[in-house]
Amino acid sequence: MSEVENNSEKRLVYFEKFAHPVTVDVLARDPSITVQRLELSSSDAENWQALSGAHGYQIRATRDELPDQFFAHGEFLQRCPNMLVVSSMGSGTDTIDLADCTKAGVLVVNQAGGNAEAVAEHALALMLSLSKRVGETDQFMRAQDGIDRTSFMGHNIQGKTLGIIGLGHVGRRVAELCGTLFSMRVLAYDPYLEDSVFEARGAIKSSWGDLLSAADFITVHCPRTAETEDFLNADSFALMKPGAIFINTARGGIHDEAALFAALDSGHLAAAGLDVWAVEPPAADHPLLRLSNVLASPHTAGVTYESRHKMGTYAGEQLLEIFAGRRPPRLLNPEVWPVFEDRFKALFGG
Repeated sequence: MSEVENNSEKRLVYFEKFAHPVTVDVLARDPSITVQRLELSSSDAENWQALSGAHGYQIRATRDELPDQFFAHGEFLQRCPNMLVVSSMGSGTDTIDLADCTKAGVLVVNQAGGNAEAVAEHALALMLSLSKRVGETDQFMRAQDGIDRTSFMGHNIQGKTLGIIGLGHVGRRVAELCGTLFSMRVLAYDPYLEDSVFEARGAIKSSWGDLLSAADFITVHCPRTAETEDFLNADSFALMKPGAIFINTARGGIHDEAALFAALDSGHLAAAGLDVWAVEPPAADHPLLRLSNVLASPHTAGVTYESRHKMGTYAGEQLLEIFAGRRPPRLLNPEVWPVFEDRFKALFGG
């Protein structure tokens, strides 16, 4: 038997859980793929032994759910010489150093679009709840008697101006929902899109300053990168129109939490809906959680039964393609593909 045939087994590892069990069912279509579950409670020696021989790594997408040593960065990859692909469980890549993976000839894929409907609906739910002051009235009624309805008068969102930061899978769905259901004027800022794409996705291309100053609602749907960290800071909040509502269901760290607190506490911004935090979950005594005009959730916008099933299916199907030597649809570093093909052939023939 040849060396290639002896090494035909493709080994995939993951820590403790997939986004959805359907991933295992999908991968079972290819009997050459073995799936090994690792435990964070196991010894480092045990986990590194499995990782060092793995060809694929299904990695947690949220940085607070995984120790730094198991992030896919340069030092990690040096200890995993056979690694061909790192697959994020979600759309985010907070636990993956894309540049290091590219340098090492390792493919990186995510499950972009798998939770787009869930996150878009969550953003819209925050917009509606905050404009109607649902959270504030709920808190008041649970704490005391004698509520004055007119003290909590809200606003309709119909016909208002929406500013979307990042017009990808989630952003475009938010644009569609708000433009269609509520006849909102939809502005969008996304420097990585051609002009023609904005109209096709139901938005008007806007500059950064114009979007911030014109929007009644500002919702964030861009990834967290070195470029977007603290992207929304004190200067950004100062540019927003008085009474605007700010929403972030993308990633913590894109907005400066202290600056947002100041903008809300001063009354410059009317309210904020936050699903993501610099540290997740946030402590119960977090300053933003003390404000009655903040509606909070613990990074659950994309956590629905439907979205988890879809992301789990996407993950399994992409890994099937990769382990068959075929290019996957959500490849984040396509320039690595020729290197991958050579490495794949060296390991498995073909």
